[in-house]
Amino acid sequence: MAHVRTYNPRVRVGNWKEDVTLEEENLQNFILQKDRGELTVQKEGALRQDILQPVSLSVSQDGFLHFGDTIMLVNSGGGEHDPCVLSIIADSSNIASHSQTNPVPHLLGPLQVGGSHSMTPCVRNAFIITSVDGTSDGELLRYDQSFALRTTAGFAGELFLASDHRTFLKCAKKSRLQELSLVEEFDFLCWWKVIYFDPQERLENEGYPVQVNSKVLISHCKTNQCLAALGNHILWTLFGKEYELTAHTFLDSHKAERDNNHWLFFTAHPANQNESLMQMQLAETVITDEPRENQEDTHVKECS
Repeated sequence: MAHVRTYNPRVRVGNWKEDVTLEEENLQNFILQKDRGELTVQKEGALRQDILQPVSLSVSQDGFLHFGDTIMLVNSGGGEHDPCVLSIIADSSNIASHSQTNPVPHLLGPLQVGGSHSMTPCVRNAFIITSVDGTSDGELLRYDQSFALRTTAGFAGELFLASDHRTFLKCAKKSRLQELSLVEEFDFLCWWKVIYFDPQERLENEGYPVQVNSKVLISHCKTNQCLAALGNHILWTLFGKEYELTAHTFLDSHKAERDNNHWLFFTAHPANQNESLMQMQLAETVITDEPRENQEDTHVKECS
């Protein structure tokens, strides 16, 4: 009878000594890695804890954006997809434990970015408006003025949002369009500029201050492609399902940019610095654009 066992589990057959020794070594290595915090589940848990730490966004007292402000960059969504936030995509392999310049654990570039649905300000989705031409912090950011988007200091590693022309080997993972990434080295590939939302009033608003909580376009200075969120291209990340982000200008039949290219700079609410303006608006289910007349009046009052 072939199905009848001829020995019990205590019988040692074959290379039993080698098997027992190998199991003991594997158990010892597992315990050692656990004590050091080197297990994959421990690394991912530490990553989540560090990258989801709350961040206080800047408060705009005059309603305009300034160099040095900490903001969230939100795609307004529309009929094609839900609103999403520019966010870092990273895993445990992107963490550097220490280096000569930074002994604190931090993220290393290049990193991917994605469109997260979480509107809570944290290390992952907070960016700093950085000057590229020597403009000092606190100065107004104006339409068609070059700037850079930098991650926060500390764990985020102060990386810069960059892009370049797509090639056969370097392009977005899903859509195959122009790729976005966070890099350590700052150069011309990290230069962006804000363009006024309405094409018919674009020239008239050139040089005006950029207002918070108003739709704008974010154009890449080298390629002239606008930052876009793709609701039909899904990325599965450590943080769940997110939209793919790329640098590509989507035009409708009237040669105007579509909802994919519409972005809003959000700062903290003056009454509650732990809550962004986006969260307040989602709670009220109202998102409004400031008319240009009010913007000009505010600018005149500020100049006077």
